[in-house]
Amino acid sequence: MKDYRRLFRLAAGAAALWLAVCPPVLAQDAPYEGMMLRLAEVLGSLHYLRNLCGEKGSEWRDRMDAIIAAEKPPEAERLKLVSSFNHGYRVFSDNYARCTPSALAAIDRYMKEGGDLSNEIISRYGN
Repeated sequence: MKDYRRLFRLAAGAAALWLAVCPPVLAQDAPYEGMMLRLAEVLGSLHYLRNLCGEKGSEWRDRMDAIIAAEKPPEAERLKLVSSFNHGYRVFSDNYARCTPSALAAIDRYMKEGGDLSNEIISRYGN
């Protein structure tokens, strides 16, 4: 899990940096928007699960805020990103009241998926 965490943090940081220096593309590219919405959902899930399982803080919400700040999407797209983040959070908060082995397994899966999504966004759209 530690390797996924490090990789995902690096990839998410690189994605936020890339978004900060590139022009906004959410409105221009539907496939990119889908990946960004899924990444937002993954970040929301991780925000809930990681705090449930002992990590205290707002790292994952802060990463979502950084992506939105860098992307500067139109209000409709910003609301979609926020909604996706909140959906990811709610799905797990509705089903997990304590850290369990399945919650830890979900963290591992989402860390990997988030890293993969971040890397794909960078490699496909990072020019």
